[in-house]
Amino acid sequence: MRKASSVLLQRLGQQRRFVQVLAGPRQVGKTTLALQVREKLAMPTHYAAADAVGTSPSAWLETEWEKGRALAGQSPKGAVLFLDEVQKIPDWSSLVKKLWDEDTRRRRPLRTVLLGSSQLLLMSGLTESLAGRFELIPVPHWSFSEMREAFGFTVDEFVQWGGYPGAAPLISDRPRWLAYIRDSLIETTVSRDILYLVRVDKPALLRRLFELGCLYSGQVLTYQRMLGQMQERGNVVTLAHYLELLGGAGLLTGLDRYSGSRVSRRGSSPKLLALNNALITALRPDDAEELEVRGRLIETAVGAHLLRGAEASGFELSWWREANREVDFVMRKGRSLVAIEVKSGRRRDSLPGLDLFAGRHPTARRLLVGGDGIDLEDFLLADPERWFPD
Repeated sequence: MRKASSVLLQRLGQQRRFVQVLAGPRQVGKTTLALQVREKLAMPTHYAAADAVGTSPSAWLETEWEKGRALAGQSPKGAVLFLDEVQKIPDWSSLVKKLWDEDTRRRRPLRTVLLGSSQLLLMSGLTESLAGRFELIPVPHWSFSEMREAFGFTVDEFVQWGGYPGAAPLISDRPRWLAYIRDSLIETTVSRDILYLVRVDKPALLRRLFELGCLYSGQVLTYQRMLGQMQERGNVVTLAHYLELLGGAGLLTGLDRYSGSRVSRRGSSPKLLALNNALITALRPDDAEELEVRGRLIETAVGAHLLRGAEASGFELSWWREANREVDFVMRKGRSLVAIEVKSGRRRDSLPGLDLFAGRHPTARRLLVGGDGIDLEDFLLADPERWFPD
């Protein structure tokens, strides 16, 4: 959150102008971030949100853009236009391109910041219409360090309740917390960010996939087994597409298997990973075994932490298996490899997966998180890039 804020401030102060795009899951603070940046700017600003744009959303966008232009014409420093929930405007990217190109040709000093609830749903418009005109600033789920600093979360509270800042004050009232996560986050994201904006032929299948992914977060499932578990009619291609949509909306993703071959990696069974531990806690069955859930929550917290690092730094994150031996996570950057095993208990278990992986990849670094290895709290506070060999 703080990093995204400083990046946005820096870019808005540069001479070379691009459309700045803040994209990420719901309820991670994009609007708050934009409003905080707005207060720090030494130039006029205009903020508008496309929550209720009426019957003519294109006219609404052009009207708000003209307000920004008017402010820019009145100030020697120019102005900044903030447009929130922009993905709700049909064909928004073509309209933004037209208006932006007009401003560029006429040298209007108007800077533009777009906010959207889903990176995946924004990206198609960005890459098709705004190529060469935008810079993306991802705003991910909150990390443990951010939740600890803002709300005093312990590592156990973070593992249990996840990283949604709006839900943090509600953890002492579980029914209210559950209602917030299910209604304001899950249902709103599925209904407004996926089903409303993207064609989904089997919405019940998509919802069941999300529920199954949270139930089996941290586990590897074949697509055929998923279909069998859900008892729904569908096919592998549809399921893979729906998993991609859920990942773009910030709910659930599937990690590829590491094999050194991009083709076989793409065709592998995914390792399901909820992108925020709150989603698992909110959907866990009442009769779930406590130790099993705890292990799943810890592995998910580690996986989500590594995935945030991968998205920020550009390394690849996957999992590995040979025969019945498995490594929970594999980080890859160039020729550097880091194999990571996660343990939720303190037992001195053998690590046959790590040992076999090391035999196949002698230069790889091996890490154990939890158990007798790196303390979970220390690992979640560290930048994942630090674990790559020097």
